[in-house]
Amino acid sequence: MALQKPPQTDAYSMILEAIDLGVYRPGDRLVESELAERFGVSRTPVREALQRLETQSLLARDGRSLIVASLDHNQMAELYVVRRELEGLAARLAAQHATGEEVRILREMVEEDNALTENPAALSRANRRFHKQIHLASHNRYLVQQLDLVHRTMALMATTSLAAQGRGAIAQSEHDKIVRAIEARNADAADEALREHISVAFMTRLKQDAAQRQDES
Repeated sequence: MALQKPPQTDAYSMILEAIDLGVYRPGDRLVESELAERFGVSRTPVREALQRLETQSLLARDGRSLIVASLDHNQMAELYVVRRELEGLAARLAAQHATGEEVRILREMVEEDNALTENPAALSRANRRFHKQIHLASHNRYLVQQLDLVHRTMALMATTSLAAQGRGAIAQSEHDKIVRAIEARNADAADEALREHISVAFMTRLKQDAAQRQDES
């Protein structure tokens, strides 16, 4: 499955996007020569990108090979704790600092994404876009940088919690509640709504993992 090389996109971004889209999944081996051929770049930028991804713990060593890292239970729990705090802060700041245009974009996203509740893959992409818009609406560059790192690490989870039965519609109602709080410029309510949204997503993922372990036993 060849990926088209986006214009003005470096090897790091292309490999990261491939992981995020599930082209490469946790445990998959990444081979420098194969990546260079897939993305139509030389091996040097690929090598540098792999080193950078390993430094960020998105790749792990398996002998002499590099594989896409995976998260154990404790790592996942730690990630969700950090995500809940940072996302809540982003919603709080968005309620305080978002422009009218940014708030209207969030409302449009919720309304458009309601049509995707039965398509987990598409809704997952829309969900990332929605959260990114809240991050940007916080108007805090350092918070955006930290949330980018958190969301990159989220790509190491093999499945999306939005694939759980009924989760798509529930998530959309939670998004609506978040946006209503931002529209009302109610920072406390926005913070609380987004924290609750992340908590429910975490509980959903824990149930998914428990069901998978049961199926494998």
